[in-house]
Amino acid sequence: MAMNAATIYHGTQVKTANPAELTLMLYEGAIKFCNIALLGFEKGDVEKISNNIVKVQNIITEFRATLDFDYATAKDFDVIYEYIGNLLVQANIKKDKEKLEEALGQIREMRDLWKEVMRRNNMYVR
Repeated sequence: MAMNAATIYHGTQVKTANPAELTLMLYEGAIKFCNIALLGFEKGDVEKISNNIVKVQNIITEFRATLDFDYATAKDFDVIYEYIGNLLVQANIKKDKEKLEEALGQIREMRDLWKEVMRRNNMYVR
């Protein structure tokens, strides 16, 4: 029952979020999946590592696909996302924990930057 209630709550949260909040949720999801992959390193669980890095890669790919290049900052974001994507590929292929940790640090910085953008533009931040 509790899991079902949590699933319903999360579904409602996503459905009622504005685009800025959805972006923040994606950053939070990427951080969560990086952390799960890092747990995989601790346990020697290659499948957990790989599956969760792929989830993060999918989020980064989505970020890149939705950039609006009518804005000059989009190119800067694209460079950062490409860098993070390359770190994730290396982390997954080589099972390199340090590359994953670096990617996680970059994603956290991007999330924090996004929170600041939301704050400065009076967007809702949970």
